[in-house]
Amino acid sequence: MRGLVIKSTGSWYQIQDEQGKQYDCRIKGKFRTKGIKTTNPVAVGDWVNFELEADQNTGVITELEPRKNYIIRKSVNLSKQTQIIGANLDQAILVVTLASPPTSLGFIDRFLVTAEAYDIPAILVFNKLDLFSDEGLEILADYKAIYQNIGYPCYEVSAAQGTNLNQIIALLKDKVTLVSGHSGVGKSTLINNIVPNAALRTGHISDWSDKGKHTTTFAEMIELPFGGKLIDTPGIRELGIVDIEKQELSHFFPEMRAFLNKCRFNNCVHINEPGCLVLDAVAHGDIESSRYESYISMYNNDDNRS
Repeated sequence: MRGLVIKSTGSWYQIQDEQGKQYDCRIKGKFRTKGIKTTNPVAVGDWVNFELEADQNTGVITELEPRKNYIIRKSVNLSKQTQIIGANLDQAILVVTLASPPTSLGFIDRFLVTAEAYDIPAILVFNKLDLFSDEGLEILADYKAIYQNIGYPCYEVSAAQGTNLNQIIALLKDKVTLVSGHSGVGKSTLINNIVPNAALRTGHISDWSDKGKHTTTFAEMIELPFGGKLIDTPGIRELGIVDIEKQELSHFFPEMRAFLNKCRFNNCVHINEPGCLVLDAVAHGDIESSRYESYISMYNNDDNRS
C-alpha cells in the first residue's frame, strides 16, 4: 500500500493512504541500515509503501519513495546528528517576532540558507503586529527591507487579532508548506486561526527567559480546508547549518550569488582576498552588513549565533 506520512512521534508514524484512511506504522527493522544518517529516516511529507499487520489497523513501512526535496536541521540532543523536519515541500514559512521572543537576524539567515540549499522557496511572516510601538514598526520596516531587497517575500500579521491572515491563506492555498519558528512566536495561534479545527495547543512566554515554551512536540501535517497541506514543526531554538561545504556557502546567499566567478580569484571565499567584489559590495552598503556577519558566522561553524 502507498501512503503519505502525516505525523511522526519518534518510533511511530501516522500514514494516510490514498483513500484517506489512516494507520499507525513503524519502520521495518532493516530500514535504518540503508545509509540514512538522520535520526528520523522517515519524515512528515514523505510518501512511503507499507504493509498492514494482522490487526489491519497498524502497519510496517517497507520503502521510502524518492523525495522532491526536504529541509534538515541539527538534532537538539544529538549535536552530530541531523533531523529532517519536512519533505516534499512547495515552500517554507518562517514565523518571526521582533520581541517576546525576539528572532535574531542570524537565525533568520540560517533558516534561509538551509531553504536555499535544499531548493525550497522561503517566506518570512512577521507576527505580533498588534504589539509594535512606533519604534518597533520602524525596525520591522528595516528587517523587511533587508530581505525583500534580496527577493524574499515578507508579510506582517497579527495572528492573535487576525490581521492580514487572508494574505497567508492565499499563500498556503493548494501548496505543501512547512511552517517553522522559535517557540513562542505565535505559530500555533496563526495555524489555529487559519484552520480552527486544528486545535493546536498554545503556550505563554516564560517571563524569566522571554522564550516560548514548546507546545508542538512532533511534526504534523494539517489538511487545509481551502486546499493544500501545512506541516507544523516543533519550535526551534537553534538552527545549525548541515552538509554545506564552506566553499559553496556563498552560493546560498542570493546577493552573493550575483558575484559568482566575478572576483579576482575563482576560489574566493569572500573573507580577506584581494579583488573580492563581495567585500567591495559590503563596504559600499550593497550587501547588508548583518547578512555578511551571518555568512562569516556560518563559515566559521559558529552554531551558537541564533
